[in-house]
Amino acid sequence: MSLRHEHPHPGTSPRHRLRHLLAPHSHEAADKLDPALESSARGLRALWISLAVLGLTALVQAVVVAVSGSVALLGDTVHNAADALTAVPLALAFVLGRRAATRRFTYGYGRAEDLAGVVIVLTIAASAAFAGWTAVDRLLDPRPVDHVPAVAVAALVGFAGNEWVARYRIRVGRAIGSAALVADGLHARTDGFTSLAVLLGAGGSALGLQLADPVVGLVITAAIVLVLRDAAREVFRRVLDAVDPALVDRAERALTRVPGVRGVGELRLRWIGHRLRAEVAVVVDGGATVREAHRIAVDAEHALLHAVPRLTAALVHTDPEPVPGERDPHLPLAHHATA
Repeated sequence: MSLRHEHPHPGTSPRHRLRHLLAPHSHEAADKLDPALESSARGLRALWISLAVLGLTALVQAVVVAVSGSVALLGDTVHNAADALTAVPLALAFVLGRRAATRRFTYGYGRAEDLAGVVIVLTIAASAAFAGWTAVDRLLDPRPVDHVPAVAVAALVGFAGNEWVARYRIRVGRAIGSAALVADGLHARTDGFTSLAVLLGAGGSALGLQLADPVVGLVITAAIVLVLRDAAREVFRRVLDAVDPALVDRAERALTRVPGVRGVGELRLRWIGHRLRAEVAVVVDGGATVREAHRIAVDAEHALLHAVPRLTAALVHTDPEPVPGERDPHLPLAHHATA
């Protein structure tokens, strides 16, 4: 039987209190796991559906590439195929992230999403290199594009498929707090606009401009490079445990409103997959008993869980309020500090 608690939330609206009364919640570990599993399941569903849509889109475009010889459409097709395949490592990361923590992986396997992000960045880089090489080769050896109307239709198919996938991935990614899935959605949206660029190449080819197709191929390559830059920056930040400073401000404000907290010391937030964890030191009355200090720490964790979206746990350390002339209680740890 799961343990749930009903409790008042000072300062909240009657509507908020009514919602808690009708749907009491818990911060026990077993109850925290359920939303995480549910969010991973939604992420997996979004990935597989978008994989099917982008795979079909790339297949249609590949058929047209085979009969037309358009390098602009080839670059777009390769990019769409690569975007579809990036769902595979991300899906594996979601599956792995659902596994329980072990004595070796004490924080669980959520950081597998960061590894998937690295794979995605490398895949985007490879598609950019291939598209660029193909476009340059066609510039050096111009050839006419056949079946121009089919190329135009394939470009529109690419735009429609990518835009649908972009909306779907972004919506689900924001709902479950997955930056990787949101970034993948934005990536798909950029792919949609590169598909529209293929229309320009088709139009130029229809007018007899043989160089229009490879030039548009180079433009698409440049667009892929821009996506690569943004994706690499996001993955780099996540690997280095970067968070939005606004989340830190929000957490600090929540802690200062907790009764008994007289100050907020070191506060750290980190992403583990698409969930957050926090570590914080709060200052309490130096004369408080162990039980009182523990109650304040629990209240502080509780406040953080409500204030910070996607936070699943917080480790709260209590420090006694300093007294003039008193020896720093952390002094025995000073020689362990690193430069």
